[in-house]
Amino acid sequence: MVGTEETRLVVLRGNSASGKSSVAAALRERFGRGLALVGQDNLRRIVLRERDRPGAANIGLIDLTARYALDAGFHVVVEGILYADRYGYMLARLRAEHRGPTHGYYLDVPFAETLARHAGKPIADEVGEAQLRDWHRPLDLLPGGIESVIGADSALHETVDRIMLETGLDRLPALDR
Repeated sequence: MVGTEETRLVVLRGNSASGKSSVAAALRERFGRGLALVGQDNLRRIVLRERDRPGAANIGLIDLTARYALDAGFHVVVEGILYADRYGYMLARLRAEHRGPTHGYYLDVPFAETLARHAGKPIADEVGEAQLRDWHRPLDLLPGGIESVIGADSALHETVDRIMLETGLDRLPALDR
């Protein structure tokens, strides 16, 4: 078992440029200290510098990092594309073994909107439309109906408000760490 009955685990998934990192950063800003961000891109691309493929090392590192933070009393937001077929087993185990409430969200953005959002990102010069199309998996949901789908029509502040309310983070104090 991992974490406590009080720790919250939030899993934010979705395609590239769906707003996952923005939502995670806004959740942390709104909550304050005591909310750990476990970003797939940071661990996979920066820490390990590895490609996203089945069985890759970042899957275990994401799991270990989230578990460590939960055991240390942090609330945790795990965010990334986190394809269901590659990360689903790890996320299911983490969810099953977390003592506190766990909430999953899938940010559903159509491909045309993905292209528009991607154009403003620093990686836009390196990653073109063809590669984005290869990465894009519409409604790549985890099995069991365990994720709430948030559409592209939900503004950033609305998405953050919703997640804060549904997870109970809006009623918990920040931790002075």
